[in-house]
Amino acid sequence: MQKETTKVGKRGTVVIPAKLRRQYGFEEGSQLIMEALPGGVLLKPVVTLPVEIYSPERKAEFLLNNAVTAEDYSEAMQKVHEMGLQPDRIPHQRPKTDACR
Repeated sequence: MQKETTKVGKRGTVVIPAKLRRQYGFEEGSQLIMEALPGGVLLKPVVTLPVEIYSPERKAEFLLNNAVTAEDYSEAMQKVHEMGLQPDRIPHQRPKTDACR
């Protein structure tokens, strides 16, 4: 186990030694989780992903494209109508069943 010494600076800043930063991929702006343990504090890298906010049209597209049966498709069409949208104006693929054609 590698050990390094550092100091706590003003405002609680802690400098992580360069060798440890490189080893664990910590770069300027990296987000970390700090976990309190009985013997000290554990730092772990965090992976963050952007969140997509779906428009009503995109939600309608998901509903229509995820229909598998004619019954699913009919229900999806109804939900899209309830959203105040025209299903025929939403780009989508109908289920590949004879009942939907």
